[in-house]
Amino acid sequence: QVQLVESGGGLVQAGGSLRLSCAASGLTFSGYVMGWFRQAPGKEREFVAAISRTGGNTSYADSVKGRFTISRDNAKNTVYLQMNTLKPEDTAVYYCAADRTVLIVPSENAYDLWGQGTQVTVSS
Repeated sequence: QVQLVESGGGLVQAGGSLRLSCAASGLTFSGYVMGWFRQAPGKEREFVAAISRTGGNTSYADSVKGRFTISRDNAKNTVYLQMNTLKPEDTAVYYCAADRTVLIVPSENAYDLWGQGTQVTVSS
């Protein structure tokens, strides 16, 4: 059974940091581009960051560049999202996703597998 399980969300003050993790099982993890998306209340889900199969290439939404870092550990079947200098507008449910294609595509339509999401709330 294929599963993506996010963890690490929570409540943090503006300016603080959180580290999200997404543990994958039931798939050949190193064969997937991994991405993070988020959905704020009343808004559409949006791309946050993605990382290539080997971790050599990354892509970020402009709104998080310089503050968020995506990384992966293929030995642990886990992808991470380090979020620093958090802002209230970062408040959302954060989703981990997996894409079997080779290239990083910043669109949810490219991703085949999704986790259940983890809530991140940033207070002002």
